[in-house]
Amino acid sequence: MSDDDTIRARRLPDGTVVQFLADGTIRPLEDHTDWPRLAAMTEAEIEANALADADNPPMTEAELTRMRRVPNLKAIRGRLHLTQEQFADRFRLPVGTVRDWELGRRRPDRAAENLLLVIDKNPEAVIQALEAAAQRDRSAG
Repeated sequence: MSDDDTIRARRLPDGTVVQFLADGTIRPLEDHTDWPRLAAMTEAEIEANALADADNPPMTEAELTRMRRVPNLKAIRGRLHLTQEQFADRFRLPVGTVRDWELGRRRPDRAAENLLLVIDKNPEAVIQALEAAAQRDRSAG
């Protein structure tokens, strides 16, 4: 399967599902869900239908365990009350990288994931470390 065969999609907070196009724009995807039928189903019927879907089988516990969780940068920024530009500046990241991570165009590598985890848990420690490093750089230069 090539990138040409892959549709990148995301559900927006308002529930709209959009496709990310190669040029960076998005377009709404048509919803083919039979919502009245789904609303009339019991949880057991929904589960049975999901399990019977050969095109999209549920993940096993082993598969779920192997999955990498990526920190939710937008949520982290929201808790810190920072714009993308402010977040990028404060934590010395390229603003384009922050945008790409949030839009799902790129995925943080392991080092960036670890940085985001630390920022999420203790942003002041990261800010202090970066300020100390900048001060050392100025003193050395």
